Amino acid sequence: MITAGAAVQGAAHLARGQGCQDAFKAVDLGEAAVLAVSDGAGGRERSALGAHIAVDTACRILAGSVPEATDAPETWTAWIAAAGAEVVLEYRRAVEGVLSATGRPSGRPTAPFGPADPPPPVDAGALAATLVAAVVRPPWVAFLSVGDCFGTVLTREPAGTGTGTAPQRRERCHLVLPPPPPGAPETVFLSSPGAGLRLRSFVVWEPQLSGVVLATDGCAALTLDHPSVRELPPEAGPLPSERFFCGLAATLRANGGDAAPLRDLLSGPEAARTGDDLTVLCALTDGR
Repeated sequence: MITAGAAVQGAAHLARGQGCQDAFKAVDLGEAAVLAVSDGAGGRERSALGAHIAVDTACRILAGSVPEATDAPETWTAWIAAAGAEVVLEYRRAVEGVLSATGRPSGRPTAPFGPADPPPPVDAGALAATLVAAVVRPPWVAFLSVGDCFGTVLTREPAGTGTGTAPQRRERCHLVLPPPPPGAPETVFLSSPGAGLRLRSFVVWEPQLSGVVLATDGCAALTLDHPSVRELPPEAGPLPSERFFCGLAATLRANGGDAAPLRDLLSGPEAARTGDDLTVLCALTDGR
């Protein structure tokens, strides 16, 4: 399996002298891969650290006990739901540990507390971040998400429906985890109250699976098409750009997973118009 990713500082962040607040991480398990992408909340001074904690936590927990490819749907569904809840809990613990070790938030007493008088909760929102993660074990993909990142699945035409060998069969892209629509409620972060209750988790079983791509919300304008491009009504919602996703997959397979072309795409003039940080991470089958 080929994994490749890139994170690029947004033009608006660069203009303000603000570093990239996105993070990504991938773990290659041989027959499976774990992907995680996080977007630190803009305006939160330490959100970049929160994003790195989020992807580290997600990859550690998800890589620990991936179900078998032959396991039942119920096994996969229950596993990713439980793992997602654990990710939210462990992220909160890690962030609270960081904040407690580096000084109490403003207004929090510094005197020691007894067992019957616990300290008030740490303001974990200082490191607020969203998260999308995926476990890829063909034919399965398990997703979990908190916030506004999004995910796309790539498939190939079944054998016998195209021409030539597998790599020549047409590849398609499917937006299985869309970003929130315009006017949606305020973004949920891993540190938001009740984040565990607003976690989204689901699994996809796809025999023709050829790849998975995760992205932060800043990439939407670059990677998603308006439905009018395919002569569909606005209510059809955003559609994944075949030019971007399938073209990127073909390039990465051809160069063995060198992320330089992906970084160039995210650094180009079309991407710069968003002003936001841009991060894309993918896992691709080798086409055989």
